[in-house]
Amino acid sequence: MAAADQIKSLIKSFGEGDEARFFSIAMQIAAKEARKGHSTFARELKAIIDKAKESRAKIEFKEQKVVPLSPIKRELRELIEVSDSKIRLSDMVLAENVRKSLNRVVSEQRKFDELRKFNLSPRRKLLLEGPPGCGKTMTAYALAGELNLSVFVVRLDGLISKFMGETIAKLRLIFDAMQSYRAVYLFDEFDSIGTVRNQFNDVGEIRRVLNSFLINIEKDESNSIIIAATNMPDALDSALFRRFDDIIKYPLPSQLEIKELLKRQLHGFKLDFEIDGVAEYARGRNFADVVKACEESIKEMIITGSEKISEDSIKEYLASRRD
Repeated sequence: MAAADQIKSLIKSFGEGDEARFFSIAMQIAAKEARKGHSTFARELKAIIDKAKESRAKIEFKEQKVVPLSPIKRELRELIEVSDSKIRLSDMVLAENVRKSLNRVVSEQRKFDELRKFNLSPRRKLLLEGPPGCGKTMTAYALAGELNLSVFVVRLDGLISKFMGETIAKLRLIFDAMQSYRAVYLFDEFDSIGTVRNQFNDVGEIRRVLNSFLINIEKDESNSIIIAATNMPDALDSALFRRFDDIIKYPLPSQLEIKELLKRQLHGFKLDFEIDGVAEYARGRNFADVVKACEESIKEMIITGSEKISEDSIKEYLASRRD
């Protein structure tokens, strides 16, 4: 039978909720019994452990629990920012093809058990590309909101170190966390680590970081969702693209999409203009500029004591943002 110390450690790890240590000790006990010649008991114990691991993985996926910041390891907290999300995809104005792709991701995530029966996995590694302010970052929060997950934003300033070994070790720590903490992991401005490996001015450092990322994302089999977002897809190494389940391209909003966004942002306020005209004027702007223009116009109305939102105030802000 198992030694007293192992039994105590087993119970202690269970009480502390440390599943990794619990299963590790259980496997040690099985190995010890096998060495003693108790092969049948050892095989039975290992089968029970494997089944328990599989059951726990399914339960964790179904629960989709939001992970609070406090239990996360201190060294990991230096690399990520954790937040909850109440945003849903229905809160976003999106191009139809983008919305269709994201709805597919959500549908597959919710059908995890059914897909597993056929040895299939849901989409969960996404590369989002497109101009700034078109909804890439917000998408990470919307997917988290849909699936009741936390958002883990990877802090690239904390990840990149002047000591190469540290950077690769930190990247490994983030991918290890994906197994322990199911969440949406967002690598924003991903081009800062995903640049082409033959760049002559990186003295090999970024190449090694990129190689490490390629290896880690290829091996990752967690239930977490990985999102890499970039404004410069042409700068990415070609080897990255096949590592993602979906590559979703975010265009600048159309006039109809801008109109819809204006209606949402200005709902409940009186206007001194027709939305169609402002939507046409705003063509070529991104969603972020339109939202900011609406916010500035609402503030202007409040400050001046006007009863209506001014068309001039919206156009003035949009004009200031033109290239």
